[in-house]
Amino acid sequence: MTDATHPEPAPEIRLDARAIRGVAHPLRVRILDLLRRGGPATATMLAERLGQSSGATSYHLRQLAAHGFVVEDPERGTARERWWRAAHRSTHLVSTDDVDLADAELYMRAVAERDALRTQAAIGELAAMSPEWRSAFSIRSHALMLTVDEALELGRELAAVFARYRRDDEGEAPEGARQVSAAMQILPQTGGRL
Repeated sequence: MTDATHPEPAPEIRLDARAIRGVAHPLRVRILDLLRRGGPATATMLAERLGQSSGATSYHLRQLAAHGFVVEDPERGTARERWWRAAHRSTHLVSTDDVDLADAELYMRAVAERDALRTQAAIGELAAMSPEWRSAFSIRSHALMLTVDEALELGRELAAVFARYRRDDEGEAPEGARQVSAAMQILPQTGGRL
């Protein structure tokens, strides 16, 4: 249910110096990802899916809540059971200039770890996919020679493509649609040519 008391998640949270400290942890990145992909859950449910203790997931949920990444879902909760949901549909680290570099590195490493786990899981499910879905499976890597302005423009263009395909309500998806992961990394290399 969506109303003034229980609004839909905001489209995006842009990380600033305070917010990044709240999410710069591998388990928090994974918890947030599960809530965004699977919907509301309890600390116990998340613990089972992540192979963690419910005490650990409960602690990290409270930290995420303190920084505005998750909110309680009172429609599902009871006096004994707290349900949580994501407060935003995506997280965006706009610039490392606006945050502590150590926090940014910790966050980016946690996201890279999550993406690697997701990729490995998808590869493991490849044999169970229909031929049609296997044909849509893609892993691509490109080495490009770009200026800073071109790299920034590439990021904007790819973000626009992702936005064009985003459906925030599963009811908007056509029949046969399923959740698909698409990740974007633009990684400037040091040392000259790639």
